[in-house]
Amino acid sequence: MLSCTDKDRGDTFNPRQPLVSVVIPAFNASAYVERTLQSAMRQTYTALEIIVVNDGSTDDTAEIVEQIAMSDSRIRLLSTPNRGVAAARNTGIEASSGQFVAFLDADDLWHRTKIEKQVNALNPLSSRWGAVYALHYVIDEDDEIIRPGSSDVARGYIYARHLNIKYIGNGSALLVRRNAAVEVGGFDSSYAAAGIGGCEDLDFELKLAARYFIEVVPEALVGYRKHPGGMSSNHLRMGKGALEVVRRSLAANPNLPQYAIRSAMDATYKYAFWEFRQARRSYLSLVMLLLILRSDASFVVLLVLDRGLRRIRRFFRLGSTTANCQDQPGILRPKFDDHIAPSCLECPIEPPRSRRRLARLAAVDAELNSTLAPGANGI
Repeated sequence: MLSCTDKDRGDTFNPRQPLVSVVIPAFNASAYVERTLQSAMRQTYTALEIIVVNDGSTDDTAEIVEQIAMSDSRIRLLSTPNRGVAAARNTGIEASSGQFVAFLDADDLWHRTKIEKQVNALNPLSSRWGAVYALHYVIDEDDEIIRPGSSDVARGYIYARHLNIKYIGNGSALLVRRNAAVEVGGFDSSYAAAGIGGCEDLDFELKLAARYFIEVVPEALVGYRKHPGGMSSNHLRMGKGALEVVRRSLAANPNLPQYAIRSAMDATYKYAFWEFRQARRSYLSLVMLLLILRSDASFVVLLVLDRGLRRIRRFFRLGSTTANCQDQPGILRPKFDDHIAPSCLECPIEPPRSRRRLARLAAVDAELNSTLAPGANGI
């Protein structure tokens, strides 16, 4: 039951604020779920219901959530057999009462202003705007910032561009209108059933982007945790999952021009190549490389240069007392919620996107939008 009082904070929220349902899927999340819940509970936007879906955990995740819920009546625990993150999120959507739904993975963190800024950005817009995302930082097991995420942003009708750039980045960055989430069918649990779960977020985002405008808050308000037990650490599954997600999305949107299709597949092959390479699957890496070479022969040159630069940097680090701060044990890095900033000046910076390619994809999006929603004036 939702209370107008946050027992932990002692605040009361404005009853005129739209309710936001926070859905937290949790499977064996005892190491992080308390910190994740605290980051949801201390949001400056207090009109929340917090639904934790315990997805068949065999550790003490449920007990930890129940204990925390005693101090905040906005928290509700639902327990189901283990069916995967997509099914858990769908359970949360079905149980939700909010006008908006925000997803938070049980090992990630939010900055305390995340929901407030997203509601303020999305709520005044027409119903053609289905969702809003924020940027993120990658954090470690101790909540310390490892590096910034991508700073690429786009707003409006972004389907063709999102197929290529994948702006949203992770499952904890999105706030969506509940009716839009239901209209696109929620999350697809068939990926997990096929053994390639991990990219269900992208599948959901693409279904939204194909039908709705999407807004952005261009601030790093999410701490996306990377750790050995995380779903994204299974590189083989992530590579296969991404290929299947994009294949299904292209099949569901046959009106996409050939240029946008080729560009999307090229970007996905490159992503899968790096995932398979990290998984040490040489054959699959080679297959992706051959597919990439059909449209981008310069990729091999860049790959060779990248390996050479890595070796040069490694050589100088070995003889230096000032190695990159990510590689120094014991160095003090800022905590995500204490200091939202890059961890050091040497954090990797993404190469600039091709302006010509983005311009062509933006033109594709404009054309698609004009055929799907003629006369729409939301942008």
